[in-house]
Amino acid sequence: MRIALFADTYLPDINGVVSSIITLQRELEKNGHDVFVVTTHPSLLHTSYENNVLRLPGVELKSLYGYVLTSPIHIAALNTIRDMKLDLIHAHTEFGIGIFARIVAKMLKLPLVSTYHTTYEDYTHYVNIFNLKSFERVARKTVSRLSKMYGSSCTEMISPSQKTKEMLIRYGIKKDIYVIPTGLDLEKFDRVQTSKEKIDQIRTQYGIKPEELSILYVGRIAKEKSIDVVIEGFSHIDAAKYPAKLMIVGAGPEEEHLKDYVGRLGLGDKVIFTGKKTSSEIPSYYHSADVFVSASLTETQGMTFIEALASELPVFARPDDVLNGLVIEGETGCYFNSPAEFAQKIEEYIEKPQEVKDAVRLKSKAHVAEYDSRVFYQSIMKVYYAAVSHYHNSYTLVNVHAKNDAVECLFTGKEDNLKVTVSIETFLKKGLRRDKVISEETLQELMLDEKVVKAYQACIRKLTLRDRTRKEMYDYLTQETELPIKQINDLIEVMEQRGYIDDLRYVNSAVMNLRTLLQGRKKIVRSLMQKGIPYEMIEKALTEDITDDEVNLAQRWAEKTLPSIKDKSLRLKKQLMRQKLHAQGFESSISDLVMQRLNFADDERQELDRLRKTAAKARKRYETKSTGSKLRNQIYRYLGSQGYQAEDIYLVLNEMEWKDD
Repeated sequence: MRIALFADTYLPDINGVVSSIITLQRELEKNGHDVFVVTTHPSLLHTSYENNVLRLPGVELKSLYGYVLTSPIHIAALNTIRDMKLDLIHAHTEFGIGIFARIVAKMLKLPLVSTYHTTYEDYTHYVNIFNLKSFERVARKTVSRLSKMYGSSCTEMISPSQKTKEMLIRYGIKKDIYVIPTGLDLEKFDRVQTSKEKIDQIRTQYGIKPEELSILYVGRIAKEKSIDVVIEGFSHIDAAKYPAKLMIVGAGPEEEHLKDYVGRLGLGDKVIFTGKKTSSEIPSYYHSADVFVSASLTETQGMTFIEALASELPVFARPDDVLNGLVIEGETGCYFNSPAEFAQKIEEYIEKPQEVKDAVRLKSKAHVAEYDSRVFYQSIMKVYYAAVSHYHNSYTLVNVHAKNDAVECLFTGKEDNLKVTVSIETFLKKGLRRDKVISEETLQELMLDEKVVKAYQACIRKLTLRDRTRKEMYDYLTQETELPIKQINDLIEVMEQRGYIDDLRYVNSAVMNLRTLLQGRKKIVRSLMQKGIPYEMIEKALTEDITDDEVNLAQRWAEKTLPSIKDKSLRLKKQLMRQKLHAQGFESSISDLVMQRLNFADDERQELDRLRKTAAKARKRYETKSTGSKLRNQIYRYLGSQGYQAEDIYLVLNEMEWKDD
């Protein structure tokens, strides 16, 4: 494969990120891959490209010790990168060069792998110069949001430790995150690689006597590394009883401040600042020391801890999730929580017999075998192959439309467009959003979810038309859909939870309706059991039903129906009511009793008013064709057909004015 590693920092800088990149680069090249590095250098305008390393212009930030801030856009460099004919881009930073990596990947249509090396929220003090708590909260929230945005935009994501993975999940990154500890060329840290003469030369150069314990720190000298905690702890060691020297290898923005601190403590002859050393020199400094210490709590993996253990040095550190399983109390090192406890643990270590110290050294080396660069390479390649496969079989979400209880998503692929409707729960769970890239496997999962959504929507339409039992809906789903039984059961359960299916409600309603239809008890039980209702539930509903006899049931139904018969004479209203009772299935004897019980007092009082209105309407209808007595007779016959009494008709007609023929 042809792979480009994008990073804000690279040789000659020395730090954990650079070590990781160099290890990866060497293993990739050793296995026949073509590797290119795209990084920065402190030049405002000049771009250089030699030995497969493309260096882009940027501004060095002194406070961040070697970090070069660069623009996320480099038009000229894009053509150079295009000529590399890459298969994949691997970004080792989120900002600056990292943003440029994402732009290049999108423009050149390449899969992008991203490794999250740095816990940026632990570095906000570099921009929070006034140490404001409100600014700190905003800065950390900004880091979280940007990390989520950039992390979600890559094809595959790598975390160097479980601690960092959990942090990324807290940020809201939904995609799978591979935990791959950065590998080391363990052979380089084998103590046999450094001669006794070289070890003696280093110890002599810095005035470390044979009887003195050499305590080593390797790394960037910066505030977040908490080196002041180590120095304070070192000051508590009983120098007369436990002779020791503290060697600090590296450089950084806090170096002068810490030198002043050492001077104030009167430790100028005990604490050694070696300055910056090359990567080839670093193993010899590990081998010349007796123990390693770091009080940092901001590591994503802690490469120097691993290097120290590989060099057979016991590690003294503050408890941190990233060290779980790496530093084992009493076996590969010791934990301390305060400067005083650090001094105590060092004194206790010095007191241990030599055979115990030798055992700790051997166990430390054996403990980091899993960090061998060959294992690292194999793990990285699995991610690379997955990224290439996912990218070339991926789809981009280009449009989103909320529709009822679902979301309609339009995906565009390399050759086709697909419209998929998913549930809101799935949409949120998968972290879907416009421009989100998903794999073919994820698309298949969404298409399966679409079947569930469409089945659910069809069920709701059926239930809207008529209430149905659990069995009826189960039978419908098994006969009319291709859903697996488990998903059908899950769907039924969801509809029950949301109240769309409720067998208890159904049976109570059905018992009342069937009794209204004058069905007997056995027929009701048989009918409901065919719909999947348990016998016990039916019996309970029948027992609890408040209908005491058919007359009361018929009367309640008639009283409910009576108001719907409007603008009719009392006789016609009673006649229609009797017909409706008969049509509803009640016997004549029941109807007779009900008609006797119904209250028609209001109808009797309003009879003449209704008659007058009906007569006026009839006159208006017939007077266009008839006049005089002929018109009067037509109205009389019509009112009689509507059920009004003859004497009432005569009374109303006499109230009206007539023209004789």
